[in-house]
Amino acid sequence: MSSRKPNLHKLEALSRQGTLNPRPRGVTQELFQDSEFFDPRDLVQVKYEMVRRVQVEKESVRQAAAEFGFSRPSFYQAQSALQRQGLFGLVPQKRGPRRAHKLTQEVMDFVEQVQEAQTGLGLSELAAQVQQRFGVQVNPRSIERRLGQRQKKRR
Repeated sequence: MSSRKPNLHKLEALSRQGTLNPRPRGVTQELFQDSEFFDPRDLVQVKYEMVRRVQVEKESVRQAAAEFGFSRPSFYQAQSALQRQGLFGLVPQKRGPRRAHKLTQEVMDFVEQVQEAQTGLGLSELAAQVQQRFGVQVNPRSIERRLGQRQKKRR
C-alpha cells in the first residue's frame, strides 16, 4: 500500500456512501501505489480503472482482475454495470429487500386494529397474531419501527 497520508474526510465519505473498497490491499496495480489521484480505497475508481484497462489498453481480463483485487466474474459484473448504467452502475447497491415485503399495508392495518381492540398487547403477541393470521413470521422490532413510521406520516 502507499505511504501517503490517509485523507480521513474522504475515507469517511467513501464509507458513508458505501463505496469504500473492503480490500484495498488487494489492489496491486502500479497506478494505485503512490498516487494522490488513484486511491485503492475508492471502489468505484478501482472498478472503473479495471474495466478501462481491459477495454482501452487491451489487458487480459484475468490479469486486470488480479491486479485490481477482483475475480473474473466480478470484472464481468462491473463491465456490464458500467455499460448499462455508466459510473452509477459501479456504486454498490444495498443488499436485501427494497421495501417492507412482509409488513404490507394489509398486515399493518391488521396490527393497528388488533392494537386498538386489545390495548396493552405487547409486540411479541402482535407478531404471533400476524403469523397466525397471515402465515408470516415478523420480528417484533420490525412491527415497532413500522408503527413509528406510520405515526410520523399521519402528523
